[in-house]
Amino acid sequence: MSDRLRIIALEEHVALPAIMEAWSRAGVPELPNLGFGDSPVARRLRDTAETRLAHMDDQGVDVAVLSISSPGVQNLPDADAVAAARDTNDQLAAIVAGNPDRFQAFAAIPTQSPSAAAAELERAVTELGFPGAMLYGRTGSKLADDPEYDELYAAAEALQVPLHFHPQMPVQAVMDAYYSNFGPIGTALAGPAIGWYYDLGVQYLRMIFSGVFDRYPDLQVIAGHWGEVVLFYLDHTGFFADAGGLARPLADYFKQNFWVAGSGTVSPRYLRWTAEVVGTERMLYSTDYPFTYGFRPGGFPFVDTSAGVARSFLENAPFTDEQKADIAHRNWEHLMSRATNHTRRPRQGQSHA
Repeated sequence: MSDRLRIIALEEHVALPAIMEAWSRAGVPELPNLGFGDSPVARRLRDTAETRLAHMDDQGVDVAVLSISSPGVQNLPDADAVAAARDTNDQLAAIVAGNPDRFQAFAAIPTQSPSAAAAELERAVTELGFPGAMLYGRTGSKLADDPEYDELYAAAEALQVPLHFHPQMPVQAVMDAYYSNFGPIGTALAGPAIGWYYDLGVQYLRMIFSGVFDRYPDLQVIAGHWGEVVLFYLDHTGFFADAGGLARPLADYFKQNFWVAGSGTVSPRYLRWTAEVVGTERMLYSTDYPFTYGFRPGGFPFVDTSAGVARSFLENAPFTDEQKADIAHRNWEHLMSRATNHTRRPRQGQSHA
């Protein structure tokens, strides 16, 4: 490329004191992937200063859009979730304000309460300057297509900000049926090995087939992990669009309501397939830090973004320079500009490119 790509990464996780304290009070297991303990992942989740910035530089990432590690506030008791979300978002906003050239943030949303969820999204956007929110699929047993979410989806559409969804562990019945009784690998398969993506991908289909995007046709959803499995079965699943009573072809929803990022899975095959299905104009970029940083068991190459791989993966992609710039930052800036044009709010680290 003739000019250096500006890369904005959209799924970069943190664990902040407000949410960690809320998790502890609620008796949530204190695991490294929530920032507890002294493992490399836990330490990196808690760091929002020198180490994180050094690792961003090592990856080749210019701006990180921070979000709370899964499942955010959505595993908290109803009585605690609203206050925890507010305190966490205030802490996120302070981090962004301290370094707006390198950080933006997605709001944590207390989905346990529909009215509080919509109100916190509006506060996060109009008062704190957040460009959107991170959701984590289910809240308890309530799936993402539940009508109770309509108030939140209406608020996101009105504010013209995207909702980035991130997976979480399947419900216990699924864990028991598919991932139990074969050792530690069962937990991995239920989670970030594959189970996460089926769990959330099916929820995307439920949102489509239950009419969420027909009721809110301008609602924009960011899907990580190359579309959470369903993107790769779109040609087949689309056959059932008529049976599901869809107002338009299934693929149209992914091309009009979804944006897709890779979440640090640096697979050229997935990259090419995503571009073929939704087009580079609907693609964004993310590294899933710190879960894809510096880990390469047995030399496995596809989930390690360190040593410049996050940058070289995109720079070496089989796209034009214009398409690479779209994926790297311009598509995200287009999404941000929608909210900027319709709300009165501070700006979070907007690109000067």
